[in-house]
Amino acid sequence: MTRRLGIAVIGFGWMGQAHSRGYRRTRQLFSDAAYETDLVICADDAPARREHAERGFGFTHTTADWREAIDRPDVDIVSICAPNMLHEEIATAAAALGKQIFCEKPVGGTPEQTVRAEKAARTAGVITGVGYNYRWAPLVQYTKQLVDNGDLGEITNYRGRFFSMYGSDPLGLLSWRFLKDGAGYGVSSDILSHSIDLAHMLIGPITKVVGTAETFIKERPLPKPGVGTHYDRGAPGDPTGEVTNEDYFGAMVVFANGARGTFETSRNIIGPESENAFDLHGTKGAVHWNLERMNEMELYLGGDGPRGYRRVYSGDGFPYHGAFVAGTGNGIAYEDLVTIEDHEFLSAVAAGRQFSPGFSEAVDYVSVQAALLKSNESGRWEDVVSLRAD
Repeated sequence: MTRRLGIAVIGFGWMGQAHSRGYRRTRQLFSDAAYETDLVICADDAPARREHAERGFGFTHTTADWREAIDRPDVDIVSICAPNMLHEEIATAAAALGKQIFCEKPVGGTPEQTVRAEKAARTAGVITGVGYNYRWAPLVQYTKQLVDNGDLGEITNYRGRFFSMYGSDPLGLLSWRFLKDGAGYGVSSDILSHSIDLAHMLIGPITKVVGTAETFIKERPLPKPGVGTHYDRGAPGDPTGEVTNEDYFGAMVVFANGARGTFETSRNIIGPESENAFDLHGTKGAVHWNLERMNEMELYLGGDGPRGYRRVYSGDGFPYHGAFVAGTGNGIAYEDLVTIEDHEFLSAVAAGRQFSPGFSEAVDYVSVQAALLKSNESGRWEDVVSLRAD
């Protein structure tokens, strides 16, 4: 027996559209799904996006008011894809109405916002999910199996990084992503959260950190009417405004299991386009994985014979891959990870069980983020203290 799940998508930019495609595709790809999806309503303040949601995606209703969307009795799930600093307000209101909540990361633009949103959802007893979609890459799932099975031995070292060029152009407009009032913190709320969440999933919690942050591009051209994303460009001599959050964060960390790790993230480094990567080293083996080549990994397993990494290609022998394409070496893509994530969340809601990663895991991350922000100010090692609210 399948359960109908009515969905409201809040914010119809890149991720709102990606999740909407995912909600449409899940039943096609996962034939044993215990749910049916109904794209009930999309909320966005741009008329063109609302029209696209209705005509291109099949939403039954659209609105400019997210409150109208979450208040509908035929909505079971609120999928939040709005700018970061709106997440807490929307999530808290949805929880008060008893809606199940999926929120793109970060749940809050600041650690404090994330903590409040988690408490509101936990108090209301609703199911939550967070968009840490890279967890669902088949070879990342396989790496987790290797760790859990002891195939890599005792984990001793972890190097995580997320380098992106989305903010590398000094003439890129001063969109909400570069403003603390719009995005909260910069890369530490944005892409560093992915990097550390992968480490949390693979080898466990972090207990101690030292970190450093920098804003390399301190001013950007102001947006023009109707043009204002970080992909749009100004021109030399245009009026500029101050960038108010960080471009870069680097850290050294200690894990609860005794492993040592490093993390780096940047939105304006030159070279890597979307290098969300990790190197994981144990006493028996090691793994290297990079999103830019997400359908392959470098695997080192000890033993007799020649030493060295070997390349492993993803395929239908690894988790989820076969739902999209058969064979080995036939790659899947970024939005396929979003679709896997959507399927797992919808399955959890249909079964009435909590989903992981949920808002609890988001608090695990911001507890690390808060320690890193403190370390950046103090210049010292800082302990990671859970921010979970009673």
